[in-house]
Amino acid sequence: MSKRNLALIGATIVSIIYGVTFTIAKDVMPLYIDAYGFILLRVGGSVLLFWLVWLFMPKEKIMRSDFPRIIAAAFFGVAFNMLTFFKGLSLTSPISAAVIMVSTPMIVLALSAIIIKERMKIRMILGILLGLVGTGFLILYGKSIGNATNAGLGNFLVLVNAISYGFYLILVKKLMNKYNAFTFVKWIYLFGFIMVLPFGWREFEVVNWSAIPDAIVWKIAFVVVISTFLTYLLNLLSMKELKPTTVAVFIYLQPLFATVFAIGLGKDELSLVKIISAILIFIGVYLVSSPQNPKKEI
Repeated sequence: MSKRNLALIGATIVSIIYGVTFTIAKDVMPLYIDAYGFILLRVGGSVLLFWLVWLFMPKEKIMRSDFPRIIAAAFFGVAFNMLTFFKGLSLTSPISAAVIMVSTPMIVLALSAIIIKERMKIRMILGILLGLVGTGFLILYGKSIGNATNAGLGNFLVLVNAISYGFYLILVKKLMNKYNAFTFVKWIYLFGFIMVLPFGWREFEVVNWSAIPDAIVWKIAFVVVISTFLTYLLNLLSMKELKPTTVAVFIYLQPLFATVFAIGLGKDELSLVKIISAILIFIGVYLVSSPQNPKKEI
């Protein structure tokens, strides 16, 4: 099997894991652990795993000039990204969060146009605008069942997380072209851990571990080991063979898996607002991703 096909399989597995994670993480927050405390646990556990695995990997030296990019990747890909996502997820529902995450490919394209100066096309701009309308509609009017305490704010924070992740995908691509994934990802998570420590320590130290059921402990372990450690490795390995926009496209699968899992367990339900928002976002994504007529560039 070619490296590209393996990368595509890896990206698909990541989408399945993330789709399941929306509901699993929601079961933990905020009843047993608040969002920032959970992030500290998630990042701290991943730091240990990445540095442990690195001990058995070929060693490379990172150029000093690349550390500013690594620190920026730690901020956008770990600290700010995870803090906004988990806080948003703790306030909204799994389906709403997954639908908003679909906007990431459009965000990557828009950021690429701004940062890399890629030329935009009419259909791309229209797609981005439709996606923004769909996301805004969900933020303003999306309601959820269960313990979605503030869906509007939660949806907005998930959107901020998607923007942050878009920056991360662009920043980390150049690192992937120079180094083995294990060479720099351990530094990304170490710097990310330092960044989230001031936010998460107070929530982490008040957790009543004796009151947490075994089932929740396993869900916490799943988020740390599978949803964080494994998915970041698979994403980095996929990006070695695929473009950032291609990796971002696999986010389209997350709402499908998140919806099936959440509805199957009775954790969420579909609504007209969610359906309309999803249609607008998917149309926008199609316009952004489909082949364009080069004569209509602007």
